[in-house]
Formats: sequence, C-alpha cells, structure tokens
Amino acid sequence: MIKKTLAILLAGSMAFAANADPRSDFVDTMVNKHNFDRAKMQSWIDQSVHKQRIIDAISRPAEGKAWYQYRKIFLGKKRIDQGVDFYQKNKLTLDAAAKKYGVDPLVITAIIGVETRYGKHAGGYRVIDSLATLGFSYPKRSKFFLSELEQFFLLCREQGFDPLKPMGSYAGAMGKGQFIASSYRHYAVDGDGDQVVDLFDNTADAIFSVAAYFKRHGWKAGEPVAITSEINYKPWPGLVNRKLKPDLILGELREAGVPDIPKQWSDKMPARLLELRQKDKKEYWTTLHNFYVITRYNHSALYAMAVWQLSREIEKGLN
Repeated sequence: MIKKTLAILLAGSMAFAANADPRSDFVDTMVNKHNFDRAKMQSWIDQSVHKQRIIDAISRPAEGKAWYQYRKIFLGKKRIDQGVDFYQKNKLTLDAAAKKYGVDPLVITAIIGVETRYGKHAGGYRVIDSLATLGFSYPKRSKFFLSELEQFFLLCREQGFDPLKPMGSYAGAMGKGQFIASSYRHYAVDGDGDQVVDLFDNTADAIFSVAAYFKRHGWKAGEPVAITSEINYKPWPGLVNRKLKPDLILGELREAGVPDIPKQWSDKMPARLLELRQKDKKEYWTTLHNFYVITRYNHSALYAMAVWQLSREIEKGLN
C-alpha cells in the first residue's frame, strides 16, 4: 500500500513538473522578489516572441571556427580603416578613459570594432525576444539566460527603458560595446558626466564602460598582452594549454625553449602558450595576464586574439 501511495505521489509530482509553466514561474519571481507589477510583467512576457533563428545562431557561434577562418571575420581592411577613423574622431575620449583606468585605448577601440563595427551594427533582435527565447527554450543555458532576463527587467526599471524596445544581439547583448544586462548594471559608467549611462547612443559612455570593465577584471596598465613565437617543432605535452587562464610563468616557457620572448619581460609573469590553426600550419603565441583579461569580455582565445591583432593593425594605420 505504501509503495502504491508513493508511486501515485511520484507520478503526480512528475506530471506537475511536466505541466509547470516556466513563464509563469518567472513572472512570480519578478513580482515576489523584485516587486514588479504582475499585470505589466505578464504582459511583457506574453509579448516576447520565440525566434528559432536565435536558437540557430547560438548553436553555431563563430568561435567554433578555426583561427584562419575566424580571423577573416574581424581583420579585414574595412574594419581596420574604420578603426583608425573611430580612434581619430574619439581620441580625446579614448585618452581620458585610458588615463582613468589604465587600459590601452587601442584595445578599447578594437573591442567596439569587433563587437559592433564601432557602433554601426549593434544587433537586430529585441533583447526581450533573445533572452526569453534562450531562457525558456534553450535548456543547455536556460539558467544563465533567465538570470539575464531578470537582470534586463531590473535594468529597464533603473534606466527607464520600455522592455519591448531595446535592440541587441541574438544573445541579448546591447549597445556599442555589447554589454549583457548584468554587465550593463554592474560595469557601465557615465563617460561624459551627463548623469546618464547610455551604451546605445553615447560613444563616451561606451568607451569608458569598456575601460571600466577591463579595469574591474584585472587589466594591468603598461603590461604586455601577447607576442608571436616562431616555433618550428611540436611543443612538449602540457606546454600548450587550452585553458584560458595562464597556468605557467614566462620563466618556464623560456626554459622550454619558446623563442621571441623579450628579455625585459619578467620570468615571473603568468603566461601560457596558445596554439592557433592556420590553413596549412599551426601558429604559436605567448600570451600573458592582460590577454586573459580580454577573454573575460568573451570567453574565447580566438576572440581575444582577434581583438589584440585588430588593435595592432589600427595602430599601424595611425602611423
């Protein structure tokens, strides 16, 4: 009898779980946890639109490509030339942000260039549609995107945004620097002193916010980022680490025979050897702490290398 009763209870609980409406649960959370008006919240959620192409886009990210394919996306002549133009037009603001936060202004420029072509292409999806689609219909990362949907509504309340209006990427990133909602709330800053933090239309706010983000994630002013290492042999096992965070020091790379490391760089600097795949060979880079900081913006070594190389190409274009 006890077993039968337990079976009935279990079946009932499973049926309840199967019939649970995650949208209703989300509305309850926003009302009970954050004191949103239930009718308004329900209306906003009801007006969000599931878009299959958002699921399709996140299922095939550019970071899944080989380096020689990925590089072509972000290091074309047009993007470099636009970067030179952006830097020249915003030099005073970039220099001010660099002075305040200690972040390389060319790296700031390259971030905005990689993310939105310097603010020209900031996304074609309603943020609410992106976050709701991924939060309610993408189990692999639903927890993260539901958290970002929560952060998005809080951001809208704080900034006075209509939740149905902001546009962004398929992953819900917003503005010239493509901040997700939680980053917007925690790292975005007022760059021009107008008492408004606007990452959509205010270039100064976007520049200062990228710099502030890097500073908060540990950027070390004046320290190197990466250098190519011409290795013509297969590195010993363990020297090339796929983890993003450096787990060696420069002294160990030197001892292993990794060439082209400047003598003035301290042996004690955290470092890793990065292997990138070109079409017909492998390419090696010695990367350091500040390279790792770039990966805090997007957790990809390919992304960080694209940003770094774009920043150096812009520098060449300025000289």
